[in-house]
Amino acid sequence: MKQATVLIVDDEPRIVRLVRSNLEPAGYKILTAADGEQGLRMAEMHDPDLIILDIMMPGMSGWDVCRRVREFSTVPIIMLTAKGDEQDKVKGLELGADDYLAKPFGIQELLARVKAVLRRAKLPGESKRDPVFVCGDLSMNFAQRRVTVKGKGDVKLSPTEYKLLYELVTNAGRVLLHQDLLRKVWGRGYGEETEYLRVYVRYLRQKLEPDSSKPRYILTEPGVGYRFADPAAFNPPVESAAALTTA
Repeated sequence: MKQATVLIVDDEPRIVRLVRSNLEPAGYKILTAADGEQGLRMAEMHDPDLIILDIMMPGMSGWDVCRRVREFSTVPIIMLTAKGDEQDKVKGLELGADDYLAKPFGIQELLARVKAVLRRAKLPGESKRDPVFVCGDLSMNFAQRRVTVKGKGDVKLSPTEYKLLYELVTNAGRVLLHQDLLRKVWGRGYGEETEYLRVYVRYLRQKLEPDSSKPRYILTEPGVGYRFADPAAFNPPVESAAALTTA
């Protein structure tokens, strides 16, 4: 089994030592960078499986590093910050972060977040459904992990975006509660972080919907959750289509 590589980008040696001393015994290969510029170079050179990224650093901030990394990679990113308010969480998510951990954090919480993020970055298990899901102009190939719209080039999705879309389309036509989606996509320790869902649903709509302000595929059930449209509403049975052409 491949050893996962984690890049830690933080200007506080104490935090780097703390994270390293707990992740290495857990089986992770650790790379470190003491500032944003170095972290960005190492992300380009080493293609890590996960980046743990501090926000408040001199020079290039964690926000800037996250935005630059997202220009060339979908590597999962966990943001570290001393602040714990919702605005910081939302900003990190909007820049492409996958999760958020406020300092001071417990070691068990760190390990759980790392495991959860890496787990959802992997290809979901074999689906017992058809290998390709089609709804209107959207197509999702589970085996190849490819998503296309109108048959054009692959839509680039981060691991979290893909996992969220996977959960929605494999339950197409059913309402999924906020809490259930959070636990399935982010992990068992989640359930109240609805801002995560709002941000990532918006990402998916911007990439997949003809008009993200009037979604056709990913539908909101106010105060309850989200539902992916029933493919039957877009893809009529072959018999019906034939009947229409001969009518």
